[in-house]
Amino acid sequence: MAIQPIELMGGESVYCFNQSQLKAAQNLAYEDPETSPRIQSEISRLETEMPRNERAALAFIIIDRLLKSADEDNPSGTPSA
Repeated sequence: MAIQPIELMGGESVYCFNQSQLKAAQNLAYEDPETSPRIQSEISRLETEMPRNERAALAFIIIDRLLKSADEDNPSGTPSA
């Protein structure tokens, strides 16, 4: 039985990213001389070792865990500098 691909477009929104967050992430991933090589290496490894659905699941779970850990690190809900 074939696994259906995870639909990345459409559906109810759960997490929203603004353009500045995406731009900062792209800078870290593609331009920063310290972080870019590490990030690119992991992306290449994951793209080689995991099919699309597993990568999509991993991305969603990492974002979910980051959001939850931010809540634990900052229980008052006030933005941190």
